[in-house]
Amino acid sequence: MIQFKRLSPDHREKYEQYLMTGPTRGCEYSFANKYLWGKQQMAYLHGCIAFFSHFHGKSIYTYPIGSGDRKAVIEDILQDARERGIPCRISGLTDGDREELESWFPGMFQLRAVRDDFDYVYDINDLADLRGRKFQKKRNHVNRFHAEHPDFQVVPLNGENLLAAREMVADWYADRKISDPNGDYLLESIAIGRAFDHYGALHMEGIALVEDDRVLAVTMGSRLSPDTFDIHFEKAREDVDGAYAAVNCEFARYLRLKYPEIQFLNREDDLGLEGLRKAKLSYNPHHLLEKHRATRLEDLYED
Repeated sequence: MIQFKRLSPDHREKYEQYLMTGPTRGCEYSFANKYLWGKQQMAYLHGCIAFFSHFHGKSIYTYPIGSGDRKAVIEDILQDARERGIPCRISGLTDGDREELESWFPGMFQLRAVRDDFDYVYDINDLADLRGRKFQKKRNHVNRFHAEHPDFQVVPLNGENLLAAREMVADWYADRKISDPNGDYLLESIAIGRAFDHYGALHMEGIALVEDDRVLAVTMGSRLSPDTFDIHFEKAREDVDGAYAAVNCEFARYLRLKYPEIQFLNREDDLGLEGLRKAKLSYNPHHLLEKHRATRLEDLYED
């Protein structure tokens, strides 16, 4: 059985040596996401990293990363699932991963694209500049925000203002729980709380839009690859028109100025939520990063 271990912030530097030198990966491979969400574990095997996660009562492996022997890692994963007595399911496969897996284990897995898992990837210049007719509505929202809040400031998140940002986010969750008492904000609230707790250790970066010492909106993320930045969280006060569009635009500008090599912003998946999907599509993504799941055929009818 593979000896998986929980991630800690101390693992970040070594982990990202594997992540940054490989092909483009989905948001689930961000070290911050691996650390912040759910019960996720990893193990170094055959010059690669293997993953094991537990969500909503089900266990799943993520496709291994690294330049070592990934086929040997998959063989170990198959054996690990047998020893644990669980179905062997592997998530996060790109098109290249799918072809690789099929070439190594022909006919062993059912492979299917999972639309709810697709990442929305945007050209950073599109979100920073909002040029053209396709961004007219977004420009209108941003212009309205600027008109109603002419003295707002863009403030990088740091040790001095994290508490104020955290209090604004806590208010956001409190308001949502009142307006939508049946909504499930628990997992996200735990994850964003951990992000605030370990902001520096996780190398998170973010900004707040501030007016008269009042935080109007907050966003934060981390590097996903040499040319891509992952946006993990974005929250804005519901009573401030245009705040979401404004913080989205300002963070793109902030990152473009600080990191000229960044070309794309990954705004993650939509979880299959109709409203979230509509919102993400409204920003005209450069492309969707398609992802697949593999299930060992003998496990198809397992719960």
